[in-house]
Amino acid sequence: MGNKQVTAILLGAGNRGAEAYASYALRYPAELSFVGVAEPRKERREEFARKHNIEEKYSVSTWEELLSYPRLADIVLICTQDHMHTEPMMKAMELGYDILVEKPISPTKEELLNLKEKCSNYEGMISVCHVLRYSPFFTKIKEIIDVGTIGELINIQHMESIGFWHMAHSFVRGNWRNTKESSPIILAKTCHDFDILLWLTGKKCLRVSSFGSLRLFKEEMAPVGAPKRCTDGCPHRSQCAFYAPGFYSEHPRAIVDGFRKVVSMDPTSEGLLEALKTGPYGRCVYACDNDVADHQVVNMEMEEGLTISFTVSAFTNECERTITIHGTKGEIRGNMEEDKIEVIDFLTGNVTIHRLNTPKAGHSGSDAAMMQQLVKLIAQGRQKENISSAVQAIDSHLIAFAAEESRLNKGAVVEL
Repeated sequence: MGNKQVTAILLGAGNRGAEAYASYALRYPAELSFVGVAEPRKERREEFARKHNIEEKYSVSTWEELLSYPRLADIVLICTQDHMHTEPMMKAMELGYDILVEKPISPTKEELLNLKEKCSNYEGMISVCHVLRYSPFFTKIKEIIDVGTIGELINIQHMESIGFWHMAHSFVRGNWRNTKESSPIILAKTCHDFDILLWLTGKKCLRVSSFGSLRLFKEEMAPVGAPKRCTDGCPHRSQCAFYAPGFYSEHPRAIVDGFRKVVSMDPTSEGLLEALKTGPYGRCVYACDNDVADHQVVNMEMEEGLTISFTVSAFTNECERTITIHGTKGEIRGNMEEDKIEVIDFLTGNVTIHRLNTPKAGHSGSDAAMMQQLVKLIAQGRQKENISSAVQAIDSHLIAFAAEESRLNKGAVVEL
């Protein structure tokens, strides 16, 4: 990689910014160092500054404060809430930073289209956290497609299983629960699924139709006698998979995925219980201000007659992605969480199985792989192409907007 250490600042020290991305600097300090952080929550900000040895004057509560300084580093990571991406992006461009922005780039179509021209003309690097492009799983599938193993692509069936527990945490109780405060789930959660489908196929999407709704997580579905908060003596707690104290204290994914730390920075049982009594994550899943769909299907017509069906569902045990790709000469079947890809040859009947043995954390190693490649790209003076540029990412966002437009209009076909 050479001797250059890449420097960075972080806007938004939440679970994704601090844990998924910035933690790369703690593992590989010779490659990446953080010199500034902006985070409104005092405990989060102070923890990040302590771990990364950040000077007090560069540990601030707002992104405006940190970007009021002349350029401090090579790259800025924008990991604020969905509706807080565009303004810091524009300011960072003024200052000449390379930029990594969390997806979605923007929760509004108008803002996104306005950004497209500015991103296209920017001399620096603007990358989007479409981490699936860096995953060993999808990289291997693209390699198989590109060498012509299964012939011409005819149809793809892709599914994202959110996991009932992830849905309850992030999209019912959490930050992405309400369209007005964040964005539709088809954009917030799955814009990078659309992105990976565009990347795998190399084709544009022409038309979209979509169906789905908020089926379960609403007031009229609450069991009789359920209180507004799980901690208020719920009589259904032993029969409810969404009972908050049980999930955050016992479910392994609460620890592995960092959800418990989102609820409370206090690691004790007492600290957790107090946070659930007063904070948003202790609410009954049938008594929240959520409005995003909990299941949705999207049909896509691509160039050259390729068709794609995409399903996203909250009603799954595992948080995983599965894909089946039909070609004229063969078929690919893959499960990202199982690290398994099967390739079937129609002529010979041979089945080739690829097992990748990738890490289980961080989108099966994709988060770390993205950081590694971006750091290397900057350290080497951007000699290679940025494979997750903002300009490329915009197309995936436009598909998500079209899908939501169709869903809200009873599945009407939307032309792109």
